[in-house]
Amino acid sequence: MTDPVARLLPWSSPDGKPCFLVSDGTGYVARVADAVEAEQLASALDLIAEAQCLFAARGWTSGELQLLAVELTEALVEVHRVATSRGARLCCCDDQSSQREASPAR
Repeated sequence: MTDPVARLLPWSSPDGKPCFLVSDGTGYVARVADAVEAEQLASALDLIAEAQCLFAARGWTSGELQLLAVELTEALVEVHRVATSRGARLCCCDDQSSQREASPAR
């Protein structure tokens, strides 16, 4: 079992503040967060494909470009949040691994 780590969740509180979960990563809320992150990343991939098709067609309107820019911005914010959350947990995991390796065997 791993030590509890503070995890930035992929959603905010009703007043827009970041939400964190302190757990070992195996509980229900952690699994829900994993599923939400997976959906956010999949949606971002779908949006990238949509943007590529739109640009390849070269027949876009200013309204389509504006909507695409808004959707891409929202997806980028979500993907950045996932990357920040996962990156922070990697650092914690690396620190814990280093501490375990440095500890003398008993």
